[in-house]
Parts: sequence; structure tokens; C-alpha cells
Amino acid sequence: MPSEAPLPDPDHRAGLFPALLKHWRRQRGLSQLDLALSADVSARHVSFLETGRSNPSVEMVLLLATTLGVPLRQVNAMLRAAGHDAMYDETEHVLPPAVLDALSLMKQHHEPFPLLVVDRTYRLVDLNHGAAAVLGAVLGPVDAADTAELNMARLTFDPAGAQPYVANFDEIGRELLWRIQREVLADPDSGELQGLLDDLLEMPTVAPDWRRVDLSTPSDPALVIHLRRDDLELRFLTMLTAFQAPQNVAVEHLRIETWFPSDEATAAACRALSAATPE
Repeated sequence: MPSEAPLPDPDHRAGLFPALLKHWRRQRGLSQLDLALSADVSARHVSFLETGRSNPSVEMVLLLATTLGVPLRQVNAMLRAAGHDAMYDETEHVLPPAVLDALSLMKQHHEPFPLLVVDRTYRLVDLNHGAAAVLGAVLGPVDAADTAELNMARLTFDPAGAQPYVANFDEIGRELLWRIQREVLADPDSGELQGLLDDLLEMPTVAPDWRRVDLSTPSDPALVIHLRRDDLELRFLTMLTAFQAPQNVAVEHLRIETWFPSDEATAAACRALSAATPE
């Protein structure tokens, strides 16, 4: 069991770590006993940490943060509050070479079908040629080298963007909005996520009954999206995945959207669009 470090000075008794631990425990709806059982530590340990009577070791901070599902940036904040050095790289938008290589391989292997990489605020980070071809056919040309201004969530809800071409928008829009609402609840200190949610709720395409998330309904990791523009009809099963056990903030924020054609007509259309779209 991770040990507890002695208090380096009396000031830590009224420090920030106890408040942060209590904040995340309550965000997850756990009692001290619930947290203790989940982390396999004693309830007395948790009580002492929340009252400032004990200061946690690095191992204890990581154990409790992992048990609570705390985002890496906030894990660093907990470490600093406990008097330790931060552990995770917080450099924005800088990915390790191994991750870049993995993404490149995934993009190539999924051709000619779409694969998109987004961050936690659904900003488009990267996409393969198949995705550029499909999005270009529906929305107009998409430059894979210049995606910084594209936000896939805003684009989905925007009546001047993709929304008119999402034939099953009632389903896709509701599920996407509820997913983002859950993500805000899971990371309430993220101003970027809250800002995205606020922007979406201002969109005229949001139905009134979508504004209150149904927390009893689990978020579906796979959805079918039906795109229609003129004579073009495309149906995809879309899956959202993430890297397991990320070791820096930029990797933790990545989400990979993989689109699989749900019928042979869509698969054939993807091949044709990809062949007709310049690299």
C-alpha cells in the first residue's frame, strides 16, 4: 500500500491538496469509505488526507487520482498541492514521435475510409485522405494541412455547416450534445469544454429536450451517421477511441474517430471519392 509522507511543515495542514481531493471525490459521487475501498486503502487514511492531518506521498496521490479518474493536468495540480513535482508533460499539441507514428499508420491502413483525429474540444487535429475526400464531397474542399479552424462538434450543429447534410441529425445531435455534457461533468474545471458546450447550446439546431442530459442513458461509443447531399448518400458506423494510459496531457486529449461504411454503396462511394480527390 502506498505510504504517506510526513508533513514537511504545518502550512500543509491547511493546504490545497485536501480541498482538491474532496472536490474530486464529491465530483465522482463517492463517500470517503467508497474511495478507500476502491483504492484499497483505509478510510482513516482518506479522512486524514482530507483534513490535512497527513500529507500524501507521490504514490498515494497517483493511486487516489487514478481511482477517481482525474484528468492528467489536474493530477499535476494535486501533486503540486501536496508538495511534489508534477509528473505529466502539459505541453499543448505536442505529441511524442511514437504516437505520431501510430496515428500515421492508422490513417494509412483505414484508407479509403475516413479517419479523423480530434482533441477533447472536438477541434480537428488530423485526418486521412479518405476523410478529406468524404468531407469535401459533403461540405466543400477540406485542406488536411490546415485543420486548426475546424471544430467537428460546432460543424455538426451549425446550420451553415454540416447540419443540413446529416440526415439523422436528431439522433446524432442529441447523442453528441449529451456526450459533451457528460464530459463537462467529468472535468468541470475545463473552461474550454464548458465554452464549447455553451456555444452549442446557443445553436438554433439544439432541440429543447436535449438541454438536459439523461445520465441514466450511457454514452454510445459507436453511432451510425447518415450523410446526404444531392444524389450522394453515405452511411457510416463511427467509433470513438482513445489511447490507453496516456503519459502526457496532449495524448490524453486525443480522440480517434474511425468511420466504417455500413453498406457496400458507401464503401464504393468512398473508393470513388478518394480516387477523384487530389492527395
